[in-house]
Amino acid sequence: MGDVVFRVLAVAVATCLLSAVPAYAAADEGTEKLFTFKDPKITESSGLAVSPTHDGVYYTHNDSAAAPTFYAVDGTGRTKATFQVRGAQARDWEAMAATKDPATGRGVLWFADIGDNLDGAWPDISIYRVLEPQTLADATLPATRYRFRYADGGRNAEGIMINPKTGRLYVVSKEFAGSVYAAPKKLRTDRTNVLRKVVAAPLMATDAAYAPDGSSYVVRTYFSATLYQPFGKMIARVSMPELKQAESIAYTRDGKALLTGSEGLKSPVYRVALPDRAQPTATPSPAATKKSAPASQAASATGQGGLTAKNILIWLAAAALALAAITFLARRTR
Repeated sequence: MGDVVFRVLAVAVATCLLSAVPAYAAADEGTEKLFTFKDPKITESSGLAVSPTHDGVYYTHNDSAAAPTFYAVDGTGRTKATFQVRGAQARDWEAMAATKDPATGRGVLWFADIGDNLDGAWPDISIYRVLEPQTLADATLPATRYRFRYADGGRNAEGIMINPKTGRLYVVSKEFAGSVYAAPKKLRTDRTNVLRKVVAAPLMATDAAYAPDGSSYVVRTYFSATLYQPFGKMIARVSMPELKQAESIAYTRDGKALLTGSEGLKSPVYRVALPDRAQPTATPSPAATKKSAPASQAASATGQGGLTAKNILIWLAAAALALAAITFLARRTR
């Protein structure tokens, strides 16, 4: 019980402290409300993706529900279609991604049942692959299920992303010392796939996404978003609009802006322009790609992946304050 109380208080204190950390690139002037979800059934929008094939269509799903369901909405926030996913569970859906099959040009949607508030309660996690519906009308769609486990033990996670150039899937953990985990190059349905840590991630990440051209990826936290090159070097941190509970992030189809959303009934989705240095660029050179592993290790060691010296100090301060609070409560209640 004491450990649970400690973790709850530590998270609360750290969250308060992190709210004061300034973003590197202010985006207020390039921020606009795109739409508000109007469907009363969308109460905990946790995942967000732009349709790869339907213009002006966006997908979302709730944090958790009695059935695995996702919604297609238009640019005004009105639901165009509601889809059930056959062969899937909705234990704790936390994220989604959208890609395009290079061989067929067909859209592909990915739904991540990766939430684990007890950091290892589940023996494995699941991510579902669903072909994007060609017609936006209510339907039940079949899914391919992939099971995963972490090489270094169970984790809570709320972000997935897929590199559009390589097709490789990544999971981003939600922790004080968070990490980006890479899935195997080829996913298997006949056995559990192992996720391996490749680079650090910002504290308490709530979502992640890859740019459409593969030149960068973004990791969302409750207060900002951090942009990285594919091998983990930080590009910029972008301030985000104030939201009730920031849960989702996605790139626009042209890669020039970010979309971010929140949980809650009639929650808004905002469009945030990217700073100039984070605009779409040419595909990284082969030389840069070959350096990806060492660069990732360097990013982890130096904090460029998100765990900076300042963040470590913030974490220590939060832990000390939480411990003091626990000690005070223990003395008052014994």
